Amino acid sequence: MTGPDPRTTVVVITHNRRRELLRTLRHLAELPERPPVLVTDNGSTDGTAAAVAREHPDVTLLRPGRNLGAVGRNLAVRQVRTPYVAFCDDDSWWSPGSLAGAADLLDRYPALASVTARIIVEPDGTDDPIVAELRESPVPGPSWLPGPALGSFLAAATILRTDAFRAAGGFHPKLWLGGEEELLAADLAADGWWLTYADHLTVHHQASVARDSTLRRRHGIRNTLWFTWLRRPAGPALRRTVNLARTVPRDTASLRAFAEAAAALPWVLRERRVLPHEVESRLRLLEPSQRTSTARRYTG
Repeated sequence: MTGPDPRTTVVVITHNRRRELLRTLRHLAELPERPPVLVTDNGSTDGTAAAVAREHPDVTLLRPGRNLGAVGRNLAVRQVRTPYVAFCDDDSWWSPGSLAGAADLLDRYPALASVTARIIVEPDGTDDPIVAELRESPVPGPSWLPGPALGSFLAAATILRTDAFRAAGGFHPKLWLGGEEELLAADLAADGWWLTYADHLTVHHQASVARDSTLRRRHGIRNTLWFTWLRRPAGPALRRTVNLARTVPRDTASLRAFAEAAAALPWVLRERRVLPHEVESRLRLLEPSQRTSTARRYTG
């Protein structure tokens, strides 16, 4: 498809990144697919909402009045009326034709819940380190799958089936932001869905300088622990917890992450629901790559 494509809506969350968001919206407005775009402004104080309303009046702008983190995506998906939803961050954007290409795959394979694209780091035009791991995913998949099977996905580079996202509950409100995809991905797999990587589809990422990398790492460690305790059997959960304790940086951020995770054990135990055996077996195959990941997917 070379013209407008009615199958996909793009959802963006943002917080105090007006300049980066406006750049992303310009790129999205130039896409041949002409997708509807929804932006959740997570309580920005830098004039983001006013700038979007002024410069991109066709964009649907949601203003919850506070920073919801990844749950801002859930808020936007409630408004989506297309069969597919594509996420991107305020410092990333989809390449022309990639939304249509992902929608084609979802049309063709009804058991496919998500398609994750290749991530190109700008301004250098190089592959993100995570790309090699996506291409070489050890997760076994059915023969019909159009690319490598994945155990998780990266929200900023993924298009999902809207109904599957809603049925799985979206992003968990406790996790806020940082590795929040892992829990949703596992729940999608438990519901019988498959996730895949498509190397011919691309997303561009020019990392914002307005980021708190220490806070993101802390949340990533904490959320990895929560996911592990919420969904993994006792043995694998213990192994992954011990591995994280051994491999994360020995600093205040890591200590706070473990403390926050441990403090939440009462609700974790209340919500604990171990994954089906077939899904757990796939996750076990990912453990060696998680220990050696150059991309530090969940902890860095």
